[in-house]
This record gives sequence, C-alpha cells and structure tokens, in this order.
Amino acid sequence: MNENDKYFKVNKDTWNKKVKAHANSNMYDLKGFKKGKSSLMPYELEALGNVKGKTLLHLQCHFGQDTLSWSRMGAKCTGVDLSDEGIKLAKELNAELGLDAQFVCCNVLETSKYIRETFDVVFTSYGVIGWLPDLEPWGKLIAEKLNKGGVFFMAEFHPIVWMFDYLEDKPIMKYGYMQDAVIYEEYAGTYANQNAKMISKEYGWNHGLGEVVSALTQAGLHIEYLKEFNESPYNVLPNLIETESGLYVSKDKLYPLIFTIKATK
Repeated sequence: MNENDKYFKVNKDTWNKKVKAHANSNMYDLKGFKKGKSSLMPYELEALGNVKGKTLLHLQCHFGQDTLSWSRMGAKCTGVDLSDEGIKLAKELNAELGLDAQFVCCNVLETSKYIRETFDVVFTSYGVIGWLPDLEPWGKLIAEKLNKGGVFFMAEFHPIVWMFDYLEDKPIMKYGYMQDAVIYEEYAGTYANQNAKMISKEYGWNHGLGEVVSALTQAGLHIEYLKEFNESPYNVLPNLIETESGLYVSKDKLYPLIFTIKATK
C-alpha cells in the first residue's frame, strides 16, 4: 500500500461517517429533496442547460442528490463515489424516487475500470479535486469517459479559499496555493453539521488553476471558458454574508470563492 492509498482509506472512512450526518442536515435538506426540490446550483444549471436524453457521468457524487437532480431533468445518469455508505444511500434514494440512475462505488481515478461506457456530459462539483493528489490522471479519466463532442463541466471552490485555515474564528493564511505536500486536518463534526458526533480526519491537496486547466488540456480537452465568482452557493466558510440571490459572499470580496470550467472533447 503506498502513501496515497493510506490517505484514501482514512478519507473513505470519514466520508462514510459523513453520509449519516449530512443526510440529517439542513444543508442537504433531504426532506425537501424527496419532495422534488433540486439540489443543483445556479452555476451548473446555467452551464449545462437542457440535459434531457443526454448520458451524464457524475464524478465524486457523495450520496447522489445532484446525480438524481440531473436524472429528474431527463438525463441518463451514472454517479461514482469513494464512500460505500454514500453509494448505498444514493441507490436507496434512486429506488424510492423511481429514477433510473446507476451508482458505482470506487476511487474516482479508477472509474474506467468499473465503467465501460462513454458519456455526453461529465460533471463534478464543489469540494472534489482537493481529495486527489495529482490531477493528471483525473484529466485523462475525464477525456476517456467523454464522447467526441461531449462536455465536461466543473464548479469548484477557488484555490485561494484553500490557502486559509478556518478552524480559528479569523481565517489564517497557512497553506500554499500550489502545495505538493499533503495537508492533514482533524476536527469535530463536518461542514454541513458542526455538532455531528464524529471526528473528521482528512487528507487533502491544494491545486492551483494552472494545474487544473493543464490537466484537462493535456488530456486533449478544449477549454471553452474558465470563470471566477465572488459568490458561493454554499455557506461553508466563516462569516459569509447572504446576498439577495441566496448566494454567499465574503465581507470584503477580496478574492473569488468559486470557479467554473467548461470544456469539450
């Protein structure tokens, strides 16, 4: 077992515990979701538009809410995640809601071993690439899984956000923008429920925008756009302020909170 496998094992264990905490949290609003509320956010809805009849692969899908939201919009969806508890709940929700999504439990970098098909759309969002030590195999995997002319879209927290340690009240700049060394954090609860009776133990990596773009272009994808936004759909950082649109901004708006990339094969 190499170092990265050890890190993935710890992360998997933490995400298995998070599933229960998140399923009961206000942030994930499972009750509202079951009644028909979409979990998708403005950035991805605007970017991908009408997905009816398209095949869609959702990488790092957690317990499948976004996958199933795309499914409700008429896409033929497959979701992939490292957490077996997450995939188990995703399958249960799929059955309960009478949808036809497929879910596969595996490390995202090994997706091609488990899924033979290619897709019209590959999608991933919010808090995903920080779990990967190296983005080159990730870029290759996305290119492998896309049909010719297919679209890749991601919405993700901006790398500047990950330079800060938020465990104190005032964020402290602590981590490198392009830090090769792994970052370990241990804290009580989880971002969706700070009072959850669990300890989050997490290994992560910081990736600058250059690394993200290069991983995709080296794999042969054409970048349509890279956009940066001050507003986050999630209130996951300390002291954010809610805007009229229901998104969240930092008080001083000194740096972007989100970036999106759309690419084609």
